[in-house]
Amino acid sequence: QVQLVESGGGLVQPGGSLRLSCAASGSIPELNIMGWYRPGPGKQRELVASITSGGGTHYADSVKGRFTISRDNAKSTVYLQMNSLKPEDTAVYYCSLNSVVSRRLYWGQGTQVTVSS
Repeated sequence: QVQLVESGGGLVQPGGSLRLSCAASGSIPELNIMGWYRPGPGKQRELVASITSGGGTHYADSVKGRFTISRDNAKSTVYLQMNSLKPEDTAVYYCSLNSVVSRRLYWGQGTQVTVSS
């Protein structure tokens, strides 16, 4: 089992910045993809950004150039640096860990990000 604990959400004004963190613990698979999701217009969780255990990244078009995902494998932690935040970025952000071998997907409990003046 893998446990994911997010932190770093909060209230920020438009144009501001926040950094989310997600710490993984438990039986963490060596080959994995960690990511951040948020609900889309249909309320299904949509990928915001992901990063492989080797450091390869992927971003949703809506956040390219504003958000940066990174990870510290020694700490089993993934980060999401969010800059130039917009009101439409307001959402609960969920951390995920996907095992490349077993395809098992784990979720964190979510952290609220609110962008408002």
